Amino acid sequence: MQTYRQTKILATLGPASNTREQIMALFEAGANAFRLNFSHGKHEELAELVRIIRSIEQEAGRPIGIVADLQGPKLRIGEFENGSIILQQGQEFRFDLDPAKGDESRVCLPHPEVLGVLEEKSLIFLDDGKVRARVKKTGADYVIVDILSGSKLSNRKGLNVPNAIIPIPALTEKDRRDLVAALDMGVDWIAQSFVQRPEDAIEARQLMSDANGNMRAALMLKIEKPAALACLDQLMELADGLMLARGDLGIEIPPENVPAVQKRFVRDARERGKPVVIATQMLESMIENARPTRAEASDVATAVYDGADAVMLSAETAAGAYPLRAVEMMKRICCRTEEDETYKKIMEDMHPDTIGNSSDAITTAAYYVAQDVGAKVIVTYTVSGSTALRAARQRPDVPIVCLTPELPVARRLTLSYGVRGIHAPETVEDFTGPALHASSILQERGYAEIGDKFVLTAGVPFG
Repeated sequence: MQTYRQTKILATLGPASNTREQIMALFEAGANAFRLNFSHGKHEELAELVRIIRSIEQEAGRPIGIVADLQGPKLRIGEFENGSIILQQGQEFRFDLDPAKGDESRVCLPHPEVLGVLEEKSLIFLDDGKVRARVKKTGADYVIVDILSGSKLSNRKGLNVPNAIIPIPALTEKDRRDLVAALDMGVDWIAQSFVQRPEDAIEARQLMSDANGNMRAALMLKIEKPAALACLDQLMELADGLMLARGDLGIEIPPENVPAVQKRFVRDARERGKPVVIATQMLESMIENARPTRAEASDVATAVYDGADAVMLSAETAAGAYPLRAVEMMKRICCRTEEDETYKKIMEDMHPDTIGNSSDAITTAAYYVAQDVGAKVIVTYTVSGSTALRAARQRPDVPIVCLTPELPVARRLTLSYGVRGIHAPETVEDFTGPALHASSILQERGYAEIGDKFVLTAGVPFG
């Protein structure tokens, strides 16, 4: 019997990993789901990646999740006459609406909404925080800032304004087009970027619903703005899954606050039974190097200790020199952490409260029965996936095999802790039937052998 990794890996596809051979290699190395970044690439190219993933899924006989990550209202400056400039600490610099190319004294900021919320002494971060500035003077169509730190600034670098709610919709016109295209491609998750308010998520859910009100994919809310943290409870209720995008968030809140935010975020998402992904800069040095830093290995392990459902690779697999090694390394870190007795104790001590909910009480009982009888696996029958998500809340140390007649449900569950979704369209009539049915599947897939015990939950009458 093999050892099963419970924490899932979400790998981003890009120029370094866009062929069938490369995607197959990443899948075999341990990637459970793939992220398509709709900030880059044409719809035809992204649709081809979906087609490749589905063909690999069919060949492997295992569901593979696909996440379409929308760009969102990413704020960027304009361009410079020479492509970039060198700034001096203490110098004045101007942002305005003039579309002319910039120089050492000014550049276009093509977002009047941003200029409208900036006040004297507001902070502005550019290029992932490498350049920091403070507003000195504001006007109707410009702001003048003092450069606090940083030097080089080049074309179309990103801009962040901490502690400001910018009146820009979370779904741009590009996002709306991308959303329709992604749903038509048949992706399993839509990741909505730069969510600030519950209304942003409500709008996305409406656009993702069909004529009968059924969601065509699951909605993952990316938390990367301080404004989102202020209404996190409401956002978690509206989400099917969540992602902590620590890159932009770590620019807009003090870096020392990020670890505590991550721990609370994972705990609250687990309490609600919502899959949670920890993302950004996890093994970033592996974009160029064959080995991660010790600090990066510790960062991935920390996300596992926190109880995250999944950890994500971004540029490491999309554009890095060692995409396959990055997945292999992340898998090794996850497996080693899950073997640690400290990890097992943390998972045991953080069980969610199940008082007053019969469904949670049953899945909690299944968890303890599995422990007491030494079961090899917990089996759930589900149509919607909710039973498997309830089981995953318990963070058992044995696999959760979810048998479902809905293939999209099995695919979505590839991001849930410990869940192995299996598309099982066969129907069974009574409780004896599911037990025999599950037994044959467990043996066939190598999860259990003759003589092993497993715990099964199902509704009576069946279905």
